[in-house]
Amino acid sequence: MLKKICFILKKKNAMEEIEGLLQELSDNLVESCFMESAEGGLHNRFKEHKEDEEISSCMYEKKEDVLYITDDAVWQRKLQEDGYPVVAYLHAENREENFSFSGYAIENPAEIEYQSLELVWRRLTGRPWMITETKRCVIRETVTEDVGEFYEIYQDASITEYMEDLYADRDEEIAYIKDYIKNVYGFYGYGMWTVLEKKSGRIIGRAGLNLREGYEIPELGFVIGVPWQRQGFAYEVCMAVLQYGKAELNFTSFQAFVMEGNTKSRMLCEKLGFAYREKVEMGGMLYDRMVWEESVTA
Repeated sequence: MLKKICFILKKKNAMEEIEGLLQELSDNLVESCFMESAEGGLHNRFKEHKEDEEISSCMYEKKEDVLYITDDAVWQRKLQEDGYPVVAYLHAENREENFSFSGYAIENPAEIEYQSLELVWRRLTGRPWMITETKRCVIRETVTEDVGEFYEIYQDASITEYMEDLYADRDEEIAYIKDYIKNVYGFYGYGMWTVLEKKSGRIIGRAGLNLREGYEIPELGFVIGVPWQRQGFAYEVCMAVLQYGKAELNFTSFQAFVMEGNTKSRMLCEKLGFAYREKVEMGGMLYDRMVWEESVTA
């Protein structure tokens, strides 16, 4: 978990504005420190922090253990270039500065919750977000280390009978996952996730939400490995994904595309509350487009 947040700020009344946030960090057992941004010299001192008491107080041995928040564009860029996770703090006095290098920014510290900073820190340091859990499973973002177990699941011919297979080359699949983490998780904040069984710690499948080109509502996708089928895992996991989509992502409807002949998935979708809407052709194959709408299932 996030251990410390270091504020490097030049705004004169900055401490007053972050007072509430500092208290929330303390309540969540996250340390914090504060340094005033200074013209010239401070960045060089930062690099030699072990010999500088002020700088050392805002450092950990591992740079990824601390999140930096700064309202100084020069500091933001230098920290990022040095590999430190950093968030820009925007306000009326620094609107003309170039924060285009920053992937994340905050404007009102009083409205920022610790959990939000934890998620940003995880994204910046390459750690997966924990999405949700069920009685028997944990659902989290996918990491490249999952790929080996994905291949074990997908080697059963029944898995790919009605869905796309993984890349034949594992290196290509790993490269795809890396891009997916950056461009899908990083942009949308959701996507297809990894499902783990709590009891064994094993990866048992994948489930999540995607946006399909040409459609405005998110699409439910799922796959459960053969050894864990016929035990209610698919329903348990998909229901948790839909609940997360409603509660955390504010979606009010979902869709699923079930290939013609895939009776098991059709029955599961109906059990989840999806209703048949239309037949669509994609890639030369026919699919039943099924839709879950809050007004229908409420």
